Amino acid sequence: MTYGLAVASWEAPTLPIRGSAIRFPVRRVFCIGKNYADHIREMGGTDVSAEAAVFFIKPADCVVADGAKVAYPPMTANLHHEVELVAAIGREGANVPADQALSLVYGYAVGVDLTRRDLQNAARDRGGPWDMAKSFDQAAPVGALARVESFGHPQRGRIWLEVDGQMRQQADLNQMIRTTAEVIAELSRYIALKPGDIVFTGTPAGVGPIARGQKVRCGIEHVGELTFDVV
Repeated sequence: MTYGLAVASWEAPTLPIRGSAIRFPVRRVFCIGKNYADHIREMGGTDVSAEAAVFFIKPADCVVADGAKVAYPPMTANLHHEVELVAAIGREGANVPADQALSLVYGYAVGVDLTRRDLQNAARDRGGPWDMAKSFDQAAPVGALARVESFGHPQRGRIWLEVDGQMRQQADLNQMIRTTAEVIAELSRYIALKPGDIVFTGTPAGVGPIARGQKVRCGIEHVGELTFDVV
């Protein structure tokens, strides 16, 4: 059956792939909270055990590429940065055991989970959802993907973020409470992962505010770097 569309259609956002002319289409954006002990503590938490994971979703069109000019979002006076390792899913999988979870991964990139912290805190205090704190235009800058076939799966390596040349976040991937495999496996119990999904795997301590006119630069050892300007 053929049919017309009521409004103009849109293209899926895509990410560049390092060393390749093809691009990776983004289907959905999944994120996990509370995956570095020091970040849990800086946010006022005390339980750093591997309790039930906190997952949330951003729309795919939140994704913006390296070098973007990111508009300071409305309805906030406290925009925060959270640098993370991002896993790009290349194969479908549901209820995947942790020892097989990495077989779903196409590649890895550096990402920043931008957060309207004042909205998140207000939602937390009233027991409401985080949606508007985490999901807004340009809320997910992501760098170029490093393919597994040429790079492998990062188990350790420095993860860092600086604002205007000042170091804010710095840790090692081996400090994650859940490994990337464990994050993917647990997420796959809630929802069938599809090719094109990307998974943010949590942020280390040092999150903080960014303002208009500032430049964010971040990276993960061997994976790559990401920069963007807040305008």
